[in-house]
Amino acid sequence: MKQRILVYTQYVFDGVFDVVAESKEEARQKVLQDCGLVMGGSIHSTLPDDEINWAFDRHPNKRIDRITKVQEQHLE
Repeated sequence: MKQRILVYTQYVFDGVFDVVAESKEEARQKVLQDCGLVMGGSIHSTLPDDEINWAFDRHPNKRIDRITKVQEQHLE
């Protein structure tokens, strides 16, 4: 009998942002606030091109956290 099962999965892209900044904390804040990745899109940044560059793998590492059966609820 087929059943519904939830597979909790993470896709992790490993890489590096090369940031122009005055300190490690400023570089960290720039990456947190101005850099991102959207599923179905690409890595992007709102920083000027002369302040940011990046190198990331094109394919993520896949991690499966847990697998859970969905309990079917019968309605009366």
